[in-house]
Amino acid sequence: MQLFFSVGDPSGDHHAAELIHELQQRCASLECTGYGGPLMREAGARIDYELTNLSVMGVGAVIPLLGKFTRLYRDSVRLLRQRRPDAVVLVDFPGFNWWVAKAAQRANIPVIYYMPPQLWAWASWRIRKVRRLVDLVLSPLPFEAQWYQSRGVETRYVGHSFLDEAHGGGGIWGNEPFEGMPGKRVLMLPGSRKQEVARNFPAMLSVMHKIAEHHPAARFHVACHKASDRRACQKMLVATEYTLPITLHVGRTQEAIQTCDMALMVSGSVSLELLKHATPAVVLYKCGWMTAAIGSLLSQCRFISLPNLIAEREIMPEFLFVSRDAVHIDRMANILRGWLESPSRLAEVRDELTELRDSLRVDGPTTASAQAADSVVEFVASRRAQPAPTIRNDGLAIQRAA
Repeated sequence: MQLFFSVGDPSGDHHAAELIHELQQRCASLECTGYGGPLMREAGARIDYELTNLSVMGVGAVIPLLGKFTRLYRDSVRLLRQRRPDAVVLVDFPGFNWWVAKAAQRANIPVIYYMPPQLWAWASWRIRKVRRLVDLVLSPLPFEAQWYQSRGVETRYVGHSFLDEAHGGGGIWGNEPFEGMPGKRVLMLPGSRKQEVARNFPAMLSVMHKIAEHHPAARFHVACHKASDRRACQKMLVATEYTLPITLHVGRTQEAIQTCDMALMVSGSVSLELLKHATPAVVLYKCGWMTAAIGSLLSQCRFISLPNLIAEREIMPEFLFVSRDAVHIDRMANILRGWLESPSRLAEVRDELTELRDSLRVDGPTTASAQAADSVVEFVASRRAQPAPTIRNDGLAIQRAA
C-alpha cells in the first residue's frame, strides 16, 4: 500500500506519525511519502518536503510564502501522477491541503482527510468543497462526525489520539525536572510556531510577573516546542529584567501538563492535551489587525479553543486580542491568581474538564490512531476492488467500463 501524506503543522506531524506506526503493523509493504515533518520521517515516511517548516498563522505571515506554496502544489501534481499512490492522506492544514486535494482529484486518486478542518465552527459553507474533493473523513470528535455525515460526506468517527489513555511522552528536558520543586506550578505554553511565540510570550511574561508579586511561592514552567523557541523565550525574559522563578523546557509538553496545577496557553491543539489531563487553563491569542479583521468576517463561532467549542461554553477562559495588552494581562493574571488562592474553585474546573473529556473518549481498548489505521486499510481495499481508471494525456481520468 502506498500513501501520499500532506501535513503542515507540528500537531499534524504527531498525528500522522502515530497513524503511520499503526499502518506499519497492518501492512508490511507500506510506503508513505509526501509532505510532513520530522516525526513522520522518524516513523519511516519518505518526506519530499518538510512542510511543517512553513507552519504559519495569519494572512500577513502567509503572503510572503505564497510562491513557495505554489511551487509545492505544482510538485504535488507531478509526484501524484508519477507515483499513483492508493490514496492521499491530508491532516488538518486546510489552506494548502485543499490544493493537494485538487491535485489528487485531477489524477483520480482518492482523498482521506484525517483531523479535518473544523468547518462546523467557522466556515460551514465550505462543506461543498469537502463533498467535491474528499472521499473519506476520519473525525476525532463524535459530534463533528455526525455533522459531516448529515451533510453527505462519508465519515468515520475514530477518536482523538490526544485523549487516548495509552498516549505516551517523549523528548528532552531543557533544565531541571519538576520533582521536588515546592509551590504551585503554573505552566506556560507559548505555541509551536515562531510568530506565535514572538507575539504571545511577552504577554505571558507580564502575567507571570503579576502573579509572582502576590504569590512568591508560585513556580513557572515554560514548555517550548523546540530549542529555537526556548532560545527566543530566554532572550525575551532577559530583556524584561524580571526576576522570576521560571524554568524553560524543550519537548516535554505532556509531562509538564501532567505535573503542573494550571496553565496559560496560546490557542492550539495542545488544548486537547490539557483536556486529557483535566488541567485548568487560560487561553490567549494575540494576532495582527488584518488577521483579526478577516477572522471577524468569516468566523461563525464565539470561541477560539477546541474544548470551549465542544462544550459550547467558556470552560477555559479566552482572550483573543490585538491591542490593549495591559487590560488583558490583568484579567488573565487575576484568573490564575484566583485559582491559586482557591483550591476548591480549581477543583471545580478540573471536574468540569474531566466530565467533558470522558464524554469524548472512544469506547473499547483500541486507540484513535489504531481505529484510523483500520479505516484507511479498509478504504484502500474497497477502492482497489473497483474498476481501474484510464488516465488521459492531460492528466484527467476516465473510468473504464466494467
